[in-house]
Amino acid sequence: MDTFESINSRRSIKSFDKNQKMTKNEITKLLEFAILSPTSYNIQNWRFVIVTEQVLKDKLSELSYGQKQVSESSLVIILCADLKSWDKNPERYWINIPEEPRKALVASMKNSYDGKSELQRDEAMRSCGMAAQTIMLAAKSMGYDTCPMKGFDYDKVSKLIHLPDDHVISMMVVVGKATKPASSRGGQLPLSEIVFENHF
Repeated sequence: MDTFESINSRRSIKSFDKNQKMTKNEITKLLEFAILSPTSYNIQNWRFVIVTEQVLKDKLSELSYGQKQVSESSLVIILCADLKSWDKNPERYWINIPEEPRKALVASMKNSYDGKSELQRDEAMRSCGMAAQTIMLAAKSMGYDTCPMKGFDYDKVSKLIHLPDDHVISMMVVVGKATKPASSRGGQLPLSEIVFENHF
């Protein structure tokens, strides 16, 4: 499936085949695409908690206000981010470039994020959002369907997955094989209403 077709056919699916299992190789392939998503300073601040055990998926479904697509899916990916990744051995983000520009990038990144908690959180959400879209399009190309989700109890899910104090959950993406098609699109606004050339 080409990129345009994946974008056009990707829909938020609410009913999955609960007997469908993803192989470890398929999950690895999906995550290998996810980590190609862009991040500022190549910070790679996303962290992916993958859930395949049915008991845990059922618990996550409960914490998602009973939304059945969580328990029926083949895979739940909880997209989290390390808010302090900019200060944890950041040289490794540019291991393949010469030492001098690497040190300059580290200094610039620390200057950008140090003491700026709001920016750290904003960056986390941007990074996870881009990774989520990559996951959904890659999954569609692999023959799977997805549903991005924010409708869950963040505090209780954080406790369930033992989220570190310096991390944050952005969203979840559930992956599986659809048993029912998505409803018709609600309607896209015309480009004339949402696109502005050069200025508003």
